[in-house]
Amino acid sequence: MDISLVIPLLNEEESLPELSAWIEKVMLENNYSYEIIFVDDGSTDHSWCVIEQLRSKNQNIKGIKFQRNYGKSAGLNEGFRAAQGDVIITMDADLQDSPDEIPELRRMVIEEGYDLVSGWKKKRYDNKLTKNLPSKIFNAAARQMSKIKLHDFNCGLKSYSRKVVKSIEVYGDMHRYVPVLAKWSGFKKIGEKVVEHRPRKYGVSKFGWTRFINGFLDLMTIFFMGKFGKRPMHFFGLWGTFFFLIGFGFSVYLVISKIALNTPLTNNPGFYMAMTAAIIGIQLFMAGFIGELVARNAVGRNSYLIEKKEGL
Repeated sequence: MDISLVIPLLNEEESLPELSAWIEKVMLENNYSYEIIFVDDGSTDHSWCVIEQLRSKNQNIKGIKFQRNYGKSAGLNEGFRAAQGDVIITMDADLQDSPDEIPELRRMVIEEGYDLVSGWKKKRYDNKLTKNLPSKIFNAAARQMSKIKLHDFNCGLKSYSRKVVKSIEVYGDMHRYVPVLAKWSGFKKIGEKVVEHRPRKYGVSKFGWTRFINGFLDLMTIFFMGKFGKRPMHFFGLWGTFFFLIGFGFSVYLVISKIALNTPLTNNPGFYMAMTAAIIGIQLFMAGFIGELVARNAVGRNSYLIEKKEGL
């Protein structure tokens, strides 16, 4: 199969017929074999009924319906698990992403060998204060931490090689940082394409202001898990040693001062600083030990992505 389209949605009953017809037109024009996987994230309108009606007319359309709302990341993760195409393309269901971008997104993966191609909505129709400015801040932070040179990490329009989507797990609100997840999994050829951003035609945005805070927290999580997920003691042990040495240094200084100058030991702010630093150091060490125990007993503790094998 040439292409799998994974489209998470929430309350998009009005846009689905138009979107599916547009996608079908593009696929027929380019003679692609394809599937469209709509993932209904607990819609409260008639979105699922529309998906069933569309499937009755086009068997390339498939659907996954969540019992309740789990979020976009869950929708992408389940869509990725079900996808069978050589190239997987994601897009939003609100008609702000153009299906006309599909052929070029596929070509960049197949012909130019990209693992992932992310859309860049260079010209946006969102509110500049509530969406554009926070988006620029998020993207700048993500670029700095991940060293991936993308302008728009959160663009829903992306294309992936099959191996990428079968190698990553998207959870929480990590859909914003799929390129970072891909990089930590060893996929380094990540590209970008300027794509059309269309004004919203139906309904309203489903994302509130809390996504801005969650976005930064998720970036911290990805950074930590990617670097220390299999070796937590390297993080906690380092900081535990640092604080323990501070506490030990203060303690030595206080003992020397007591012997040489007869200064009070317990009635000294340094005593409490030394004790606090030592306790923090011990706690960090314990957190590292517990993290190591959890990591070593996890189901996927020895699960590694292997690019090639020969003679096995």
